[in-house]
Amino acid sequence: MMNIKKKIIVVGGGFAGLQIVRNLDEQMFDVLLIDRLNHHQFQPLFYQVATSQLEPSSISFPLRNVFKRKNNVQIRMAEVLNVQTDKNTIITSIGNFEYDYLIIAIGCKTNFFGNDSIAKNSLTLKTTYDAIMIRNHILKTFENIISANEEEKAALLNLVIVGAGPTGVELSGAFAEIKKYILPKDYPGIDFSTFNITLLEGSKNTLNSMSESARIASRKYLTLLGVNVRTETVVENYDGNILALTNGETIHTKTVIWAAGVTGNSIEGLPEVAHTFGNRLKVDRINRLEGTKNIFALGDIALMITPKYPKGHPQLANVAINQAKNLAKNLKSLLKNKETTEFEYKDLGSMATIGTNKAVVDLPFIQFKGYFAWVIWMFLHLMLILSVRNKLIIFINWAWAYISKDTSLRLILTPDKKD
Repeated sequence: MMNIKKKIIVVGGGFAGLQIVRNLDEQMFDVLLIDRLNHHQFQPLFYQVATSQLEPSSISFPLRNVFKRKNNVQIRMAEVLNVQTDKNTIITSIGNFEYDYLIIAIGCKTNFFGNDSIAKNSLTLKTTYDAIMIRNHILKTFENIISANEEEKAALLNLVIVGAGPTGVELSGAFAEIKKYILPKDYPGIDFSTFNITLLEGSKNTLNSMSESARIASRKYLTLLGVNVRTETVVENYDGNILALTNGETIHTKTVIWAAGVTGNSIEGLPEVAHTFGNRLKVDRINRLEGTKNIFALGDIALMITPKYPKGHPQLANVAINQAKNLAKNLKSLLKNKETTEFEYKDLGSMATIGTNKAVVDLPFIQFKGYFAWVIWMFLHLMLILSVRNKLIIFINWAWAYISKDTSLRLILTPDKKD
C-alpha cells in the first residue's frame, strides 16, 4: 500500500524557511512555501547594498530557482492573513490552504517602540527594498546639497543612525568609508568635512551583545573613521527634520536610519498562550508552538527556553538554520513514531565588520579583531551565499573595491513620475 505524503506549509523564505524546505524528506512530505516576496534575502549584507558596495541581485535569490530541482515543493507569493487551527487551514491573500503540519518562519520587523512619527519619517534596513531605498535617499541627498541654500544644507549634511548593534555599526563604518574615498570624487563641489555621521545608542556600548573586547574595538574603529559615536543617548521623536533626544538636545537632519531593535512579525489566529515578549512565539524543545500539536515556529520569531538560554536564543542566522535542520529530522521521526531530538544550540560566535581591514570576532574560545578578523568575516559570509555564481560576483566586487577604493554601483533607481 502506497503511503500518502503529509502536507507541510512553510510560511517565510528566510534562513529558517529555506533550510527546512531543503532538508525535509521528499518521499514523506509535500511542501508549500509561502512568502510575500519571490526571493530569499541575505540579510547580513543589506548594509553593503545600502552603501552602494553590492548590487541587490548579488544577495537576493529567487525561490523558484533555489528549489527548481525539488519536485515536492510548490511556491506561492502571498500574504498569510489567518490561521484556523481547528481546521488545519491558513487563510492567505490568494486563497485558503490545508496542512498537516504548519511551520512559521516569518522573522522580525523593525521595532519603533510605538512611535508612529519615527516609523513614518525614518529609514529602516530589514529588506533588500529597504537597502535600495537607503541607497537612493543618500545619493539624492548629495544631489540636493549641490543646489541647496546654507540653511537647507545643514540638515542634509547630517546622517544619523540609531542603534549600535551589528547593523548600525556596519552601516556607520561603511558610510564613513564612502564619505572618505568615494563621494568626494563624485561630488567635488561639496566639502565633505562638514558631512557628519552620528551613531546613537541607548546603552553604554556599541555591539552591546558582544564581548568587552569587541565593544571597545568597535567604538575605537568607528571613532578613527570619523563617526560621532554617542552612547547612553535615547531618541524621543523624529518629524523628518528634527531628531529630538530625551536629554532635550535636537539634531537637524533629513536622514535617520533606525536600527534600534526588532519585534516579531505576526499572524492572526495563533493561540494566545504562544505569544510572549518581543512578539515572539513560545516553542518547546523541538520548536512546536505552545498550545498546538502540529504547528511549529523557527528562527527569529521562535522563543525557546533552555537551561543554557533562559531568555531564548539569540536572533542569529545560525540559530535559525540549525533549528530548521533539527525540525526536519524530528518531523520524520514523528511520522515514524520514533523519539525526537531536543534542540541544543552550539554557540559558534558572532562577528561584525567596521570598514575595510577592521572587524571584531567573538568565538567561544577566543576573541580577536583587526585585519585577520576582517578576512574571517569575509570568508564566512561568502561561504553562506547560496550560489557559486553569486559568491564569485561578490568576491570580485570586494576585490575591486579593495584595490580601487571605488565601486560603480551608485545608481539612483526611482520610478519616473511623468505620465
